[in-house]
Amino acid sequence: MTEFNAYVAVIATSLIIIFSYLFNLIAHKTNIPSVLLLIVLGLGMKYGAEVLGIPVGDNLIPVLEILGIVGLTMIVLEAALDLELEADRWPIIWKSFLVALIALVGAALAGAYIIQYAYGGSFFLSLVYAVPLAIISSAIVIPSVGGLKDEHTREFMVYEATFSDILGIMFFYFLLGNAETESTTAIVWSVVSNIFLTIGLSVVLSYGLVLLFQKLDTNVKLFLLIAVLLLLYSVGKLFHLSSLIIILIFGLVLNNFKLFFFGKLKRLVNGRAVSSILNNFRLITMESAFVVRTFFFVIFGMTITIATILDMKVAMVSGSLLVLIFGLRFILLKIFIRKDILPQLFIAPRGLITILLFFAIPAEMELEGFNTGVLLFVIILSSIAMTLALVLSGTKITPYDDFASNYWQEVDKEIEKIETSEPEAQQEQQAIEN
Repeated sequence: MTEFNAYVAVIATSLIIIFSYLFNLIAHKTNIPSVLLLIVLGLGMKYGAEVLGIPVGDNLIPVLEILGIVGLTMIVLEAALDLELEADRWPIIWKSFLVALIALVGAALAGAYIIQYAYGGSFFLSLVYAVPLAIISSAIVIPSVGGLKDEHTREFMVYEATFSDILGIMFFYFLLGNAETESTTAIVWSVVSNIFLTIGLSVVLSYGLVLLFQKLDTNVKLFLLIAVLLLLYSVGKLFHLSSLIIILIFGLVLNNFKLFFFGKLKRLVNGRAVSSILNNFRLITMESAFVVRTFFFVIFGMTITIATILDMKVAMVSGSLLVLIFGLRFILLKIFIRKDILPQLFIAPRGLITILLFFAIPAEMELEGFNTGVLLFVIILSSIAMTLALVLSGTKITPYDDFASNYWQEVDKEIEKIETSEPEAQQEQQAIEN
């Protein structure tokens, strides 16, 4: 076995991030999602490591657990920071929310029957495996729809993918948290009390964090804020709370602070300071989520065994799941959109959240005989379907550097808006005090 070399590890890590950036540029030119290229890179690294005698597989599990905690936190936070609760967006928000919720629950329940029929086991365990496969990957959707010409369609897809991520993660951990509860009444009481307790705690913490961090003068407070959020998430999990709600509500309060800090509360907020925190925090979250996504897709590629792809049963189960997913999606889009539903019908890729949650399934809840090739097939084929739909519609995937450029343009607009409105806000505050 080859001895571990720290320099080789640093070189490999650096190259993975560089390749990930290049894959984003390739995605823009070819419309091939970078997720597929990262999976292939991971697969190549796996066989390269085997040739060099470097052990992979179970040795990656501890790393995956840590990346999983950070990844889930950053993904939910990034999603929350994209949700703007404005009156003119409510029609898109509620429609996308309903489509995401019904598609998630419907695909999970029906998918559980398919998995149970194919691999046996209880319906509950099959449902645990079906939920990750029912979640749309916002990590793939958001950069993919950036080039859509119809702004309404683009916003709908972003909101739907974001809600699918958040609801899917909560649904999955709800199942894990109530695995041993037998009484339906006990489950309902546990869920309702847990959610209300977590929401109340989350609101108090979110207001407190915003007020606290706007007053900090240090220049390194953003990673301090991330550390606090990770601490709250982990402590909440130890006390069996729905910790992701804490992250979600904090992101919503920070991104929509003008809505949440109303009346007399408005006097407690320094709009310029909070907007500065928000804009910089978005960038750090975006960068961090990019790195987490990169390594998770590569690590997933390193866990793949080629033999699983050649299994006919895997192909049949994966095909059945995809027919179910797109069939249900067709019905929902026809009901809620009622107009041309292309290319959004096929923009339902599975990706990062599917992988994250799959690796989060406890060992005692593993479904015997389940083939991980199903994950690979569903992820690859759903990404290919999206690629073909985008190509036929003439849409280009937005590369990461374009996202950063657009982001800074929005930051400049926001700062200009604050600077022009600041004198009015000061006059209003003085009138209130008088």
